[in-house]
Amino acid sequence: MSAQRRGGKPPRPECSVAVVRQDWTLEVARSAAADAGGVDLELLGDFLDRLAADGPEHDWDRHTNAAFAALGTRAAEQGVALRALVDLYLSAAWRAWPQLPAVIGEDTPAVRAAGQRVLRACDDVVAALAEGYTSARRAVVRREEAMRREFVDDLLAGTADPAGLLVRAQSYDLQLAGPHTVLLARSAVPFQEASPLLGQVSAALTGPLGAFEALITTRDGELVIVLPALSPQILDAVLAAAHLALASGDRRTEKVWMVLGRPHPGPSGVARSFSEARDTLALAARLRLSEPVVRAEELLVYQVLLRDRAALCDLIETVLTPLRRARGGAEPLLATLEAYLDSGGNTTRTAQRLHLSVRAITYRLHRIATLTGLHVGNPAHRYTLHTAVLGARALGWPDNTEVLADFRQ
Repeated sequence: MSAQRRGGKPPRPECSVAVVRQDWTLEVARSAAADAGGVDLELLGDFLDRLAADGPEHDWDRHTNAAFAALGTRAAEQGVALRALVDLYLSAAWRAWPQLPAVIGEDTPAVRAAGQRVLRACDDVVAALAEGYTSARRAVVRREEAMRREFVDDLLAGTADPAGLLVRAQSYDLQLAGPHTVLLARSAVPFQEASPLLGQVSAALTGPLGAFEALITTRDGELVIVLPALSPQILDAVLAAAHLALASGDRRTEKVWMVLGRPHPGPSGVARSFSEARDTLALAARLRLSEPVVRAEELLVYQVLLRDRAALCDLIETVLTPLRRARGGAEPLLATLEAYLDSGGNTTRTAQRLHLSVRAITYRLHRIATLTGLHVGNPAHRYTLHTAVLGARALGWPDNTEVLADFRQ
């Protein structure tokens, strides 16, 4: 008669790890996976087998670390949260504890050893999982950053396939079929892609101003913001908010130049607006404009003048070069002429703008007429002088002395 029929305890079968797994580890794995939010129980690997084993065949080593690091990588690729992955293992550990052969037995030292094994295994496995998971996430982030940078480069260069750009833009919440405009910002301190300032600008634009897609990035140290065509009121609010965000914080003492390209439709329109913004930014710097935001359409007259650079240099050479003979050079007289024309020919406002007396302004205007032979009171002469002044500022003359020398060559 067997021990069970005599009323005694049945003998404990000699179980291999495979048999043990059939008995209880599968149920533990399923319960732990449910606790972790329904993650894949295969992410446990042979963790439960290692907890149940008494012999050295499941001792922890560098190969074991690599195996569980690979499981952490797989979890990251599946989109499993790190918290859920750790929950899976810790839940499996406490559920497995009452089922471990050493715990079921009556050997107290074996129970203590099993407890130490479980705790150490939890410590080691979580560290290995986190290492593999973090490494995979870093790789994903680097890959996404590279793809985003490639998209931005293709978009701003305007050389990529427009149909492909339309599809890729959807990943960044951009609908490039409609018109877009580019806002460009530059400061003495280059803008960095990883700077928290980009997040502040994004929050400033999309906070109280309503929901619209905007691509915020950097290129060659400049801040680039791709905006959809907005109503004039909203666009003015966006420009003001962007300037306020850029002029705050660490850049409060830095001069920030902002220019807005004209809106153009389609993916190629973004590249065109970006090119306009860059040209306008360079021109605004030469003109020493002080406005918070310069719009490309405001400087179209300069673009017209620069299209025939040879004729413009000839005009400056003929009209303004005689001002160099004045005491102090050409710049004081050129600044006076520019302020006088911008003030509508009002000497009082010109004097206030330059912090000079009206008498000093009158003297300078007379000196300009003497040197050039052109009088600002004559409408034809005034137009010639005004065009020459605009061209000089656009080319950086008289500071840029090489511009006319290149023309003469």
